[in-house]
Amino acid sequence: MAKTVFITGITGYIGGSVAKLLSDKGYKIIGLVRNKDFIRPVEDLNFKAVLGDIQDEDLLRKICIEADIIIHTADSADDAFAADSFLRILDNSGKTFVFTSGSAIFGNKEKGEACDFCFTEDIPLVPRLEMVQRVYINNAVLNSAKNNVRSIVIVPTMVYGQGLGLKKESIQIPALVKFSKSKNAGIYIEKGENIWSNVHISDLAELFFLAIENAKAGSLFYVENGSSNIKNIANKISEKYHLNLAESIDINEAVAYFGQAGAHFGFASNSFCNADKARRELNWKPVYKDILEFI
Repeated sequence: MAKTVFITGITGYIGGSVAKLLSDKGYKIIGLVRNKDFIRPVEDLNFKAVLGDIQDEDLLRKICIEADIIIHTADSADDAFAADSFLRILDNSGKTFVFTSGSAIFGNKEKGEACDFCFTEDIPLVPRLEMVQRVYINNAVLNSAKNNVRSIVIVPTMVYGQGLGLKKESIQIPALVKFSKSKNAGIYIEKGENIWSNVHISDLAELFFLAIENAKAGSLFYVENGSSNIKNIANKISEKYHLNLAESIDINEAVAYFGQAGAHFGFASNSFCNADKARRELNWKPVYKDILEFI
């Protein structure tokens, strides 16, 4: 009998891609939809759409009772309230709970300076103040394994590629392209030597599938298959869109455009890690490895 998966963020880039892959693998999909205009498009993909809000704990409880597996991707990394709701609902249930975090937790506000320190899951994180809550949420999810929750935390890096679900575009690369077009040149911040690991959306979705199939309770997985500094990405954007030679902007201009979090932790920090644990424990075999070729 097919297992039922409840996915938040099903209209989003990661959630929609994971939903499509799991559906193709034979899972039944339930998606939480905030906007009624998305009910029909979600149902057209043969998913069950439930209209509601992630803050409605009673609704979440009802759906979780129906589901065997819960995957939380909807703006999840910094929402402690939603994470706490799921942990209380799933307490002592034995159900699988997959939580989607983000690799900005590795950032140290380097302002475009390079740092080639490579994080692995066994290295304790001492995050900057701005990322403390995100790391604390991750740890709370992992610790729920002690309360009979099969908890799994997945930490994607810079995700690229065409989405498999309703939302086709990622966040970071399209944002850089949009800003670069407005400046008529590929843009990087300060020196632009900061390094980001990256992963293609199809490979990321496959890792979600392998995790729900095979991961142990309390598992943490970093997700990457390659890396690039931001300056190289900016150069490739200039080349692809026939813009002027890539140019640097200072951190203040970046903050004015992207906001504090986007500038410092999205585009000016280092986010460099290793995903050998996923390759080893889940037999994950990513296919795509060149973000520059994709651009």
